[in-house]
Amino acid sequence: MKVVLPDSTELELPDGATGLDAARAIGPKLAEQAVLVRSNGTVQDLRLPLRDGQPVQFLTTRDTDDPDALYVLRHSSAHLLAEAVRRLHPGVKVAIGPPIDNGFYYDFLFPEPIREEDLAAIEAEVKREIEEGREWTREEISRDEARERFQAEDEPFKVELVDTAEGDISLYTQGEFTDLCRGPHLQNAKPIKAFKLTSLAGAYWRGDSANQQLTRIYGTAFFKQADLDAYLQRLEEARRRDHRRLGVELDLFHLDDISPGSPFWHPKGQVIWNELEALRKRENAKRGWVEVQTPLIYDQRLWELSGHWEKFREHMFLIPEPDRTFSIKPMNCPGHMWLYNNRLHSYRDLPLRYAEAAPLHRNELAGALHGLTRVRKVTQDDGHAFVTREQIEDEIFACLDHVKYLYDLFGLGARFELSTRPENRLGTDEEWDFTENALKSALERRGLEYEVNEGDGAFYGPKIDLHIEDALGRSWQCGTIQLDSGTPQRLGCTYMTADNREETPYVIHRALFGSFERFIGILTEHFAGVFPFWIAPVQVRVLPVGEGHLEAASALAARIGEAGYRVDIGEPTETIGKRIRAAEVEKIPFTVVFGDRESDESLAIRERGGDQTTAPLVDFLANLATLRA
Repeated sequence: MKVVLPDSTELELPDGATGLDAARAIGPKLAEQAVLVRSNGTVQDLRLPLRDGQPVQFLTTRDTDDPDALYVLRHSSAHLLAEAVRRLHPGVKVAIGPPIDNGFYYDFLFPEPIREEDLAAIEAEVKREIEEGREWTREEISRDEARERFQAEDEPFKVELVDTAEGDISLYTQGEFTDLCRGPHLQNAKPIKAFKLTSLAGAYWRGDSANQQLTRIYGTAFFKQADLDAYLQRLEEARRRDHRRLGVELDLFHLDDISPGSPFWHPKGQVIWNELEALRKRENAKRGWVEVQTPLIYDQRLWELSGHWEKFREHMFLIPEPDRTFSIKPMNCPGHMWLYNNRLHSYRDLPLRYAEAAPLHRNELAGALHGLTRVRKVTQDDGHAFVTREQIEDEIFACLDHVKYLYDLFGLGARFELSTRPENRLGTDEEWDFTENALKSALERRGLEYEVNEGDGAFYGPKIDLHIEDALGRSWQCGTIQLDSGTPQRLGCTYMTADNREETPYVIHRALFGSFERFIGILTEHFAGVFPFWIAPVQVRVLPVGEGHLEAASALAARIGEAGYRVDIGEPTETIGKRIRAAEVEKIPFTVVFGDRESDESLAIRERGGDQTTAPLVDFLANLATLRA
C-alpha cells in the first residue's frame, strides 16, 4: 500500500501499516515526535491503520499552536486527571472527559464533595504521573466484554456509554487507568510540558437536569510553559473584564434567582440599552425597514404551522388552558409572517422589511445560563424582509453592509460562517440547494472570506453567522442572516406577480446585534467597562470643590445637559481627590473640577485615563460633539 505525503510524494508501506509505522519509515525523529495523523481535515490516532492512497500529514511536538495537536495533548491530559482523581479519591465514579476550546474537563461523581482547594493536590498528582512517565495503549473489545469490565469496576456511567455507543468499542490505558474512548491520544506523556487545573463546576450527566449532578473539573495543558503562562494571564484579564462583575461594579444590571436568566436593568445599564435601540431604529429607518409590534403569546397552532412546535417546543414556555395551549414567543418570525398575511400583497410591495425588538423567552437549561451571554429573556434586533427570488442577492448585500457599519462603530471586525442544512430540517433538498447557493453566492460576489459550518443551519434554512473578535481575541457569535423559503410557504404567505400569478415570497431573517443582552455583555468585556463616549451611562461628571461651588457647578451641569449630554454632579461629601478617584473607577469619560478659579471661560477638564486640560465651555462642548456616533 501507499500513502500520500504533504509534498505529494508517495510512501510505500506494508498492508495494514499504522500512522506510527509510516512515521518510523520516514525517520526515527519523526516517530518520536509525532502526536497525530491529519488526513483530509480529520484527525486519526497514530495507532490506527492507514488506507491505501490516504493523504497523511504528521503533527508533532513542534506544532505547539496547531489546534489539532493541542486537542490530542489535552485529551490525554484529561485521562491523566481521571487517573489522579481515582487514586486520590477512592470510590469516585468516572463519567466523561473531552478536550474543549482552551483546555479540557472531566466529570466525576465524588463520594464526598470536593472544593477548589483540593485541586492543588490533584494537579500535583498529575504532574507526578507525567514525571513518572505514562504511555497510552489502545485495544478494541466487544460490547459485552466492555460492559462486563465496567460493571466489575462499578463504573455505571461507563456502562451506560457502552450501551449507547455506536460502532466499535475501544479502550485506552495509561498507568493504572483504562477508559472507554475513541481517541486519539499521545504516544506518551512527555510532550505535556505545562499542566494546570483551573476551576470546579457542577454539571448534569449528559447535560440533562433530570439526571444526576456531577462535579466537573476544568483544566488546560500546553506543549510549552510559556504558552500556559500567557494563557493564564489572558484568563486573569478575562476575569477582570467579566461582565457579570463589571455589571455590578458599574451599577448596570443584576441577576436574581427570582427570575433566572432575566436581567434586572438598572438606570445606567438602561442608558446603554436605549442608545443601542436608538441606533437600531435610526439605521433601520435609513435602510427602509419599518417598525412593527406583534403579540408576545400565541396559540400552539401557529407554532405547529411554522414547524417550531416539532423542532423547538422543549425550549418554549407553555401556558396551558382547558381547551388550548399557548406559548410565550421564543422568536418573532412566525408573528411577522402572520402580520404579513393580514392583507394581499403585490410584487410592487416587495421588498417589505419588518423590524421589531421585542422580548422573547426561551427555556434554556439552568446550568447553561451565563450572565448576559446566555439568558432566558432575550431581546433580538430582529428583522424579516419579504422578497422575490430576484431581490435576494441585493437584500443580502444590504444586510452585509448594515452589519459592517454597526460592527465598525465598535471597532469589531466580523468573521463570516456559512451554516448549511442540518439533519433535523424541514423542506426539500431542492429548496436547500437553492437557498444555500444564494447565500454562498452573495458572500463570494461581495468578496468576503467565509468558513462553512456543515449541518448548523436553522431547521428552516441556511444562514450566515456573524462572529466578532473581542479585545482578548475571543470569538463571539452575534448576528445572523438567514434565508427561508419553507416557513412562509407553510404559513401561507403570498404575493401577486406582474403577470397576476400567486407566488410565495422568500424571507430573510436578520438580527445583527444578535440580542441586546448578549451584545451588551460582549461590549462590556471588550471595552472592560470603558465604553465609548456615546454609550457611556454618564458622559460628564461635574465636581464642585466645596459647598460654596455647588450652585455654580450645578448651573454648569445644567448647561452641559441642555446641550444633549448625560451629566451628573459629584456633590462635595468627600474630598475632591476621593471623588476624582470614584469617577475614574466608574469609568466616566470626562470629569470637570469646578472651584474658585473655574468659569465658563476656563474649565479644568480631566479625561478618562488621567489627561488634564483647560478649555472654555464652548470648546469643551464642541469636542464632545465630535464623539457622538
